Amino acid sequence: KHENSQIQRQYLANMLSKTFTKFLAKPCTYAPSYNFSSLLKQRLNDIVPQKQAELKEIKQKYGQEEIGRITVDQAIGGMRNMFGLVWDASLLHPKDGITFRGYSIPDLCNLLHKAPGGDQPLPESLTWLLMTGEVPKDEQFRDLQNEIRSKGQLTRETEQFIANLPKDMHPMTQLSMAVMYLQSNSKFAAAYRNGIHKSKYWEVIYDDCIDLIAKLPRICALIYRHLYKDGKLIDSDPNLDWAGDYSHMLGYSQHEMKECIRGYLSIHSDHEGGNVSAHTTHLVGSALADPYLSYSAGLNGLAGPLHGLANQEVLRWLLDLQKELGGDVSEAKVKEFTQRTLGSGKVIPGYGHAVLRHTDPRYTHLRDFAIKYIKDDKLVELCKTVYHVVPPILMELGKVKNPWPNVDAHSGVLLYHYGMKEFDYYTVVFAVSRALGCMTNLFWARAFGFPIERPGSVTLDWIKDKFGPEGKSSK
Repeated sequence: KHENSQIQRQYLANMLSKTFTKFLAKPCTYAPSYNFSSLLKQRLNDIVPQKQAELKEIKQKYGQEEIGRITVDQAIGGMRNMFGLVWDASLLHPKDGITFRGYSIPDLCNLLHKAPGGDQPLPESLTWLLMTGEVPKDEQFRDLQNEIRSKGQLTRETEQFIANLPKDMHPMTQLSMAVMYLQSNSKFAAAYRNGIHKSKYWEVIYDDCIDLIAKLPRICALIYRHLYKDGKLIDSDPNLDWAGDYSHMLGYSQHEMKECIRGYLSIHSDHEGGNVSAHTTHLVGSALADPYLSYSAGLNGLAGPLHGLANQEVLRWLLDLQKELGGDVSEAKVKEFTQRTLGSGKVIPGYGHAVLRHTDPRYTHLRDFAIKYIKDDKLVELCKTVYHVVPPILMELGKVKNPWPNVDAHSGVLLYHYGMKEFDYYTVVFAVSRALGCMTNLFWARAFGFPIERPGSVTLDWIKDKFGPEGKSSK
């Protein structure tokens, strides 16, 4: 096994060397003629000047207004509740939760397109909404769906690169590397090297953003099948929607799992701009890195235990609880297990949120899905019991600002129910979804001409000098 791993790593090193040599030697051939054939790009061509004018007016009227004050605690404590970004696609309210261009999750379920026989919003329809602020018409939805389908296949070389990644490499590491591998075909990077005017950035970065969104399901399905299914691949089905085809290529063709993935990818698509994956993508993109470089960086943040791994921790905690309780999942027993977890200095995974102060509406959406589609699943029933037990206990402690469940408290349970029991892969599913919001923001950041992000920082001595006795007396 060790020898095979070494061979794979050497092959990987050779492939990377050839790829970057080819990339660096490749002439800048991207011509300054831009394709407006897609309806979404045509619509954005109308909207972008309007939004640019709106931004200019806002800067003129409110540029010197203060958004808020910053305390030392905030600077030390992860910049919580500091507003330093403009992120137009979504807004997170402590009480009401996430809205997408002003629309709640129930709104999305009512207004956006759905698959035949389904009730979950389709991500292609949501992508149009995120990009434009408008609910797409049928023709617009179909055109975007066809545009994404047309760009979803990978070259044989790319598929071979993924197939030869070491099998002991984490799936999120594989995904980050695969996205980087696509970077040599970036139209934005080529156009920038070719001297494109900054007013045209949005026209070419659009192509990269849609290309990356289109290819992610195939990339992630290949990673899954190579890691967990002996490399037995499943071809794309051109008759399926983006999320349904992803489920199909993973090997889950039942209608309910496809619906689960459709809803999952939609509600995880964006969560304003301050979370690690979104902010990292935005930060790297602000240096005019292309979408592949930027999102690969965001993926590395998403792979962190405090960001994208939370639903795995929830599932492990529930399985430990289930194993200990056996058939007795009474509220009294769950309460006892919960108090023991807290007494050991641990937290209850899936409960609480840095911003939210009520039950996460994404959790509510997944819970309603489970009520409708899943019967007689002990783990799902245990999840419901925990929902009734944990918040009162956390409220009694008096230290938790938000005792209510977030989306992670239920998302892993659904994937587990439908047969996806490879915990390490769950973050990859999250990554497919989060690309929609991150690519929307990258597009608009270039359309708005946002500058490189460069906040200031202070030292501990600076804080003491400014706010200590001597500093205060000199004011």
